[in-house]
Amino acid sequence: MEDDLPTAYDVIVVGTGMTESIIAAAASRIGKKVLHLDSNEYYGGLWASFNFEGLQKWMEDCRQPPTVSEDNVALSESKEGETMMKAGNQFSVVFNIEEKWYILEELEESLENQSFSKNTQTDTEEQGKAGGDVDNAKKSEDESEKKEGEGSESDAGDSKDIAFQGPIKQWSQSKLKKEYRKFNLDLAPKLLFARGSLVELLISSNIARYAEFRSVTRVLTWLNGRLEPVPCSRADVFATHHVTVVEKRMLMKLLTVCMEYENSAKEFEGFEDKPFIDYLKSKKLTPNLLHYVLYAIAMASNTTPCMEGVARTQRFLNSLGRYGNTPFLWPMYGSGEIPQCFCRLCAVFGGLYHLKRAAEAVIVSSGEDAKTTCKGIVSGGQRLDTSHLVMGVGYAPPQFLQGAPSGGLSRGIFVTDRTLTFLLDADKESLTLLQFPPIDGTSQPVTVIEVGPSTNACPLGLYVVHMTCKQQKTAREDLQAVVDHLLHIEFSDGTVSRIETDTQSTQTVSAKKHSEEGEGVEATEDEKSEQVTTLKPQVFWSLFFNCPETSDCDLSASVPANVYLCSGPDLDLDFEYAVKQ
Repeated sequence: MEDDLPTAYDVIVVGTGMTESIIAAAASRIGKKVLHLDSNEYYGGLWASFNFEGLQKWMEDCRQPPTVSEDNVALSESKEGETMMKAGNQFSVVFNIEEKWYILEELEESLENQSFSKNTQTDTEEQGKAGGDVDNAKKSEDESEKKEGEGSESDAGDSKDIAFQGPIKQWSQSKLKKEYRKFNLDLAPKLLFARGSLVELLISSNIARYAEFRSVTRVLTWLNGRLEPVPCSRADVFATHHVTVVEKRMLMKLLTVCMEYENSAKEFEGFEDKPFIDYLKSKKLTPNLLHYVLYAIAMASNTTPCMEGVARTQRFLNSLGRYGNTPFLWPMYGSGEIPQCFCRLCAVFGGLYHLKRAAEAVIVSSGEDAKTTCKGIVSGGQRLDTSHLVMGVGYAPPQFLQGAPSGGLSRGIFVTDRTLTFLLDADKESLTLLQFPPIDGTSQPVTVIEVGPSTNACPLGLYVVHMTCKQQKTAREDLQAVVDHLLHIEFSDGTVSRIETDTQSTQTVSAKKHSEEGEGVEATEDEKSEQVTTLKPQVFWSLFFNCPETSDCDLSASVPANVYLCSGPDLDLDFEYAVKQ
């Protein structure tokens, strides 16, 4: 038998996911006696963040799911009229796990010395730049311009981009693993809307003191075969060169209507049962504007209902300007920090925690009115009585989830050598959000989030790219097309420096055009395509996996009156659904 616990509680919470942790904190805060259990040795469940070594162990555990011992269940005697239901179901299973390295396990000594001798002088500068040191970046640019003399503007711009984005050293698998403590890799990366319900909850409950956040610095979209910055605010709209003056007026008029749609009911008459895209087309928007609004601002799809699309647009606009130029915040150390913040509050007000302790069974009984109620759980061979039971959906008995649909999320995590925004004149490290639109009629939109060292997501000189979409096939199959567009995912043996490769490629295109056709002549489309391909971030390590998506499940139909089931991570960009639960 495991450590004995007190046997009676007002609320027992099983699982430390986002919704479960919020409920535990709220119950403890109002004086309820709370027991919070989790079968894992870490907080968060499928919402967790891991360092690199912890993620390796998590993958091993997923490949070998633990089994519940029948002996533990049998140790606890049920009373007359009570039934014990074995806990656990398919919604706790992660599958289609594919991990792959794209660099050598160990660098040869000659390669390491070569890298050191060529890059020693630039390493210090690159570290400052990768950490977002704008002054160092500016100084480096000025020095570069002095050396180049009277070079053209395009030459100076290309030189700046390449110099800024060069990796600080050669990486191998062993070197990367030695830095494992500097990684914080999310299973379910989420952003917070600056005026969203979670931010208001963090402020009102004073939980914000447990966490730190950074503002997302850049929102991008994929348009006409390349990455484009999304004009978020009014100032951005009028400053951007990517839309015409007429388009700017059309866009501002549309955004104003969406901001005040509660007072403009007539504007949407006839579109209540139609997709949002139909309404946008009725406003005679150009293809570029339609793309910006549908995919980048509303972050919707072709099938999103009109009023939902309007509400999404309003939510985006409402959060602008509160903490930065974009509407989004990113939690330092990863999204998995947020559930832990609520767990800390629960513990402060007397909540009792026990990790590595599972609920083996749920005890239920039928009353005189034939309504089923939960009496308690069996954990560690001990009966624990409770007035209310809150469970993550993955811990619930299968009988509670009869007829629940089986949906899933496709996830990808990539460790790269440079940022996605290297072609966008980034003068500092960017925290980037990209909503990649469907590539064809059958694919799903893909949410891409890129974080760097300044968020404590990875060591200096590396970046982490997260991709998420609705599951159709395996995670690799669902995400491969987007990966191919954004990342260089071929094996790199380190024999050629990425700095050398990039510089030579850029200079070759530039020199060829200037020498053969005269200064200022634009490169051909083929040469541009070649340059962009060469400059894609090199992937060092990748992980694909699928996990359950239960936000569409009916979590109340077959559940006793005093049992509350909480869904896991959903497809949405933020925590809104978890907070509403």
